[in-house]
Amino acid sequence: MLKIILPVSLLVRLLDFYGILTFIAGLLDPVFVYLGLPGSTAIVFITSVFLPLYAPLAIITSMSITLRELTILALMCQISHNLPVESAIQAKTGTPFWTVTVLRVSISIMVGLLLNLILPQDMGNPVFVRTDVAAITSLNDLFLLWLGSSLQVMLLIAVIVFSLNLLYNLLDAYRLIPKLSKGIEPLLRFFGLPSTTGFLWLIGYIVGLAYGGALMMDQMKEGKVNRTDTNLLNYHLAMSHSVLEDNILFIALGVSVWWILGVRLLVAWIVVWGRRVVLRLRFGGTGLRVV
Repeated sequence: MLKIILPVSLLVRLLDFYGILTFIAGLLDPVFVYLGLPGSTAIVFITSVFLPLYAPLAIITSMSITLRELTILALMCQISHNLPVESAIQAKTGTPFWTVTVLRVSISIMVGLLLNLILPQDMGNPVFVRTDVAAITSLNDLFLLWLGSSLQVMLLIAVIVFSLNLLYNLLDAYRLIPKLSKGIEPLLRFFGLPSTTGFLWLIGYIVGLAYGGALMMDQMKEGKVNRTDTNLLNYHLAMSHSVLEDNILFIALGVSVWWILGVRLLVAWIVVWGRRVVLRLRFGGTGLRVV
């Protein structure tokens, strides 16, 4: 991950230093104004689409943005990130690559538009994001600032990844995941998901789509879950997955957990039940039955 995020964050600082980022911002400001974002943040969203969340996170810590802008960016990036990898994984478990990719990008933009309408205008400043606007006059200053922010991000990543790996290993060692999957059946029904997806839902929420997708393929081969059920789960996980890691990353920057978690869960609920309505209209009354 560090091999990706460190060069990307340095590149963004160089683009800013040479005025290229300002030029890009000028071109995209008329579009991003509807999202409540400056045009310069477009590079954050575009990077997120193609890479894991750590890459846009590193760019964000190199920018001067408000907490309101960070909240909008956080949700857009959480819904649309690492799509080449994650959409390919979901395609192997029953949901076409372009279907899930277009869905995630479209929903993230819709969420940005909605948040721009409802978020308070003055939400303060983020915790770690650069808020100073002092001019960088030399490449030496640029490298020093990049090094300082990179060390912060590296420390943050190390703590989060270690903690999540420890949590998962403890749950796995004490065989708690299968037990927990039984206890969340009422929650699954609320989200419109079959009870057979409980184990995979937990895995997707704890460790994300990459590892969760591998387990999903294994369970499909073993006949523990069918393609229809995994397709519905894919729609949910496309909107909301790896909530521990994804949320902690942005909470550490000062974003409210209620905004990022609440919105993703709401969007996941809407998308899955919308999918069930489509299935009902297409195939008859079975599309809305939750078992």
